Amino acid sequence: MNNQDYYNKEYVPQVNKIGKITGYLGVLLSFTPALVLAIIYGILPKPAALLTAFISGASAFGVLWFVEPISYFPVVGAAGTYMAFLSGNISNMRIPCASMAQVAADVEPGTEKGSVVATLGMAVSIVINVSVLTIGAILGTSVLAMLPESIKAALNYLLPALFGALLVQFGMKMKKHSVIMVVFAVILYFMIGMGYFNWLPGASNWLGTLGCVFVSIAIGMATLKNTTKE
Repeated sequence: MNNQDYYNKEYVPQVNKIGKITGYLGVLLSFTPALVLAIIYGILPKPAALLTAFISGASAFGVLWFVEPISYFPVVGAAGTYMAFLSGNISNMRIPCASMAQVAADVEPGTEKGSVVATLGMAVSIVINVSVLTIGAILGTSVLAMLPESIKAALNYLLPALFGALLVQFGMKMKKHSVIMVVFAVILYFMIGMGYFNWLPGASNWLGTLGCVFVSIAIGMATLKNTTKE
């Protein structure tokens, strides 16, 4: 059995099996505190309050339930998708770690090798993240209190710097695509800020991501068709 057959017939089915089991366990554990309060202590919220909370959350973030899996799957593959949504911190840790692992291994996103390398990168990030968070939860407040204000202010730029590095890294490979998307993102950002899409519920929370993802997909498909014709 060659590598491709093993990937499709052994690796992917096992990933889906384990991913579904751990995903369902994650859902169950997430609701455990609420179940304990309801069953043991008899604390139950009113149905109207639950419905109101669900509608509020869905209107603000519901579109991300569809946009994020679509936008992240090409980069991290099946295993990475299960791991990312179970561990959290997707956009600010998992995706950057997966992307940089692919860059370090010189593999292309969306390929079988890219999926495996992304999984390894994300696995390392999760182990380190949990370790650091554990230490941070115990010592974080005291350590931050010892830092100068200038250092604390600089920490706010870590995430923009990380995304900027990723943009340059991938932009060097897809220059035209990247330039078009940067221009489109800037225009869309200002249009959202000026209220052109206020008629859409919670547009400021999801429209930027949704618009950029699907426009990028469309540009990529058009580029692929033109390349194939040539």
